[in-house]
Amino acid sequence: MLKIIDVYGAMLLTALGKTMLLTLLSLFFAMIIGLIFSLMNVGKSRFWNFVGTLYVDAIRGVPLIVLAFFVYFGLPMAVDTLGGNLRFTALQAGTIALSMNCGAYMAEIIRAGIESIDKGQMEASRSLGLNYAKSMRLVVLPQAFRAMIPSIINQFIITLKDTSILSVIGFPELTNMGKVIQGNTLNSLGTWSVVGLMYMIVIVTLSRIAKRIERRMNVGR
Repeated sequence: MLKIIDVYGAMLLTALGKTMLLTLLSLFFAMIIGLIFSLMNVGKSRFWNFVGTLYVDAIRGVPLIVLAFFVYFGLPMAVDTLGGNLRFTALQAGTIALSMNCGAYMAEIIRAGIESIDKGQMEASRSLGLNYAKSMRLVVLPQAFRAMIPSIINQFIITLKDTSILSVIGFPELTNMGKVIQGNTLNSLGTWSVVGLMYMIVIVTLSRIAKRIERRMNVGR
């Protein structure tokens, strides 16, 4: 185990950095996707309610590995049959797949956050002359976001762990690097002990941060 850290430590840290990059990119785009579809779900239009619900249910019903294969292999093949030319790098495909997957869960987190705010807040802002969009942006969402922070951090943790699935499309994240090191050293126990420890350190740290934020929020209420 110590020999693996000594010889491959720099490679593992680089892979961890790429894992964090993929996670942050995916969470950023997932927040945008989640906000769009959550607003569809809390609106009064039945059509947009249907579209928002359809997206959330459809994406959550597809395993991430299938979604990754569809984006990385399926979409380029579909475009090729139409006479186009589309290719994704592993980072691009991984970001798209993770963003779509995480976005479906973020939509539910944001929807729950919005619905946790008293309806009187919206009514009061509308009575002051603000339209629906401004009321949502300036009054409801800031309050809802405060309640969403622990759930968002938890979703960040889940997305971080989900990056390991993207080793199947060749993205050089931490799990994929573990496979390479295992192949070089033939030391499964030592390799996966180090990889597991690295995941554990990051995830436990983020979990502690989430719990601390949640405690502070509960005290502030």
